[in-house]
Amino acid sequence: VQLQASGGGLVQPGGSLSLSCAITGLPVSGYALGWFRQAPDKEREFVAAISWDGLYTYYSDTVKGRFTVSRDNGKNMQFLEMNTLKPEDTAVYYCAVDSLGGPVGQKVEHYDYWGQGTQVTVSS
Repeated sequence: VQLQASGGGLVQPGGSLSLSCAITGLPVSGYALGWFRQAPDKEREFVAAISWDGLYTYYSDTVKGRFTVSRDNGKNMQFLEMNTLKPEDTAVYYCAVDSLGGPVGQKVEHYDYWGQGTQVTVSS
């Protein structure tokens, strides 16, 4: 199973970025998907998650109202639209798959497949 995140980069405060995550080796249509991020010298933290059918989405309080998670099961992909970015959003962003089942998780240990991460830097 491989997850390839892309779309990161440098953006000014207030700007937008769109992240994509392509998953191969595992049909994800039955699994929840998530996004996490890790800033330097900080623990990996939950950003957003989406249920297997896309009907339910979950966000951390710090990104709620600014970020939107979505998925395309036909293409085996998930996406994270990030708007009104702030310098504190700077981090490596990781996509993840929860093939363990159960309720949609918001903790690192709920996810068993991870991508390599894509750097997002918000700076003027």
